Amino acid sequence: MAENAGLDNHRIKSFKNKGRDVETMRRHRNDVTVELRKNKRDEHLLKKRNVPQEDSLEDSDFDSDFKGQNVTLEAILQNATSDNAVVQLSAVQAARKLLSSDRNPPIDDLIKSGILPILVKCLERDDNPSLQFEAAWALTNIASGTSQQTQAVVKSNAVPLFLRLLHSPHHNVCEQAVWALGNIIGDGPQCRDYVISLGVVKPLLSFINPSIPITFLRNVTWVIVNLCRNKDPPPPMETVQEVRVESLVLPILVDTVWALSYLTDGGNEQIQMVIDSGVVPFLVPLLSHQEVKVQTAALRAVGNIVTGTDEQTQVVLNCDVLSHFPNLLTHPKEKINKEAVWFLSNITAGNQQQVQAVIDAGLVPLIIHQLAKGDFGTQKEAAWVEYLVQQNVIPPFCSLLSVKDSQVVQVVLDGLKNVLIMAGDEASTIAEIIEESGGLEKIENLQQHENEDIYKLAFEIIDQYFSGDDIDEDPSLIPEATQGGTFNFDPASNLQTKEFKF
Repeated sequence: MAENAGLDNHRIKSFKNKGRDVETMRRHRNDVTVELRKNKRDEHLLKKRNVPQEDSLEDSDFDSDFKGQNVTLEAILQNATSDNAVVQLSAVQAARKLLSSDRNPPIDDLIKSGILPILVKCLERDDNPSLQFEAAWALTNIASGTSQQTQAVVKSNAVPLFLRLLHSPHHNVCEQAVWALGNIIGDGPQCRDYVISLGVVKPLLSFINPSIPITFLRNVTWVIVNLCRNKDPPPPMETVQEVRVESLVLPILVDTVWALSYLTDGGNEQIQMVIDSGVVPFLVPLLSHQEVKVQTAALRAVGNIVTGTDEQTQVVLNCDVLSHFPNLLTHPKEKINKEAVWFLSNITAGNQQQVQAVIDAGLVPLIIHQLAKGDFGTQKEAAWVEYLVQQNVIPPFCSLLSVKDSQVVQVVLDGLKNVLIMAGDEASTIAEIIEESGGLEKIENLQQHENEDIYKLAFEIIDQYFSGDDIDEDPSLIPEATQGGTFNFDPASNLQTKEFKF
């Protein structure tokens, strides 16, 4: 009994269930695909980015001319307040070049020098866009540093000016302001909400159109990802509602869908916010997008949604999501196969109607085929199969043996064989369920099938599992289905431990 209790506990941790705590349900989505959970890029790189200096003769000359950093900082600070526009621009550019170094830029030294207020003042100089650009670049790189360094930029009151520069007629100034805001937003929820409160979302979204350079589009989308990233607390609902994917071009589509996946990874309230934004009908078709990166991001996002309530899961199902899964389960990319299994595990952990939808879509044989490949770990495979059996999938599974499509029949036979193999010592119990479901008669008939693979499979199943020696004919051993779709065994029997131990 202790072994069965442990298995029950494993199942509870592996599958969504109405009776479970919402947070636990989300955290323990499915051990089967734990290695898929975070296929991330470097987190710091995502949140904040330093803008490196451009390789040029001018920069090389600069590096050799400013060996003594203390003198340089003193000169920079003095000249950055000069009334001479040329001298001032040169000094701000010198600060920017110091901060653009790939090797430990002297951010703290520049902050201590007192240059921040000077750089911020330069952002106001609409009469000198070159000065605005250099100052914005320097501030962007300061904000790419530690949280304390980013906070120094925020406290210098740079954010309202960066937002103002989003409307600059000069493309390079505008793009640099976007980059700076991305670094500030990436510092955490407090900075994010502050920037949102000043009205960053609408001008950001206005940049998403085919007329601007693709590098600019990527920067805009990177900022949108940062807006969506933190979930403790999550971004305001109004922000989520403004994130749409239906009109995005490919280079920024991937990042935008990943942004949605971050949002939906924040619990049921966050999931509902995304659903209420109306984005799900546009998200689901991306599961069949020709670009694998888009498919992967979309699969993670919709997969997160179906970890929610049955009602939230149904929103995804109503978008014909299951029609995409035959291809996802047979995709050449193994990671997509596993992610698809994880998605379906949460569907089959829903209500009976949702379980039936997976069965009706013909996906159970494909799921079992994936599990039988052995990539998920024996114990986890067994938990999955046990769960499918308890959800009473064997009878409708067997009914598929009567269809005329040879490919379907072969997949179903292969699936049944894999279930029996993974059942191990409990194969006789599965065999009894197959026989009670009318499956044995159908398998026997398939031994005469014209397709060689089908009749060989049918013969192997009959020979190994229905030869007579392995099946006890005692009717008291046949499990009875309960209302919940699980199976009970006759407690009066001496073999009452014959539950699914796997």
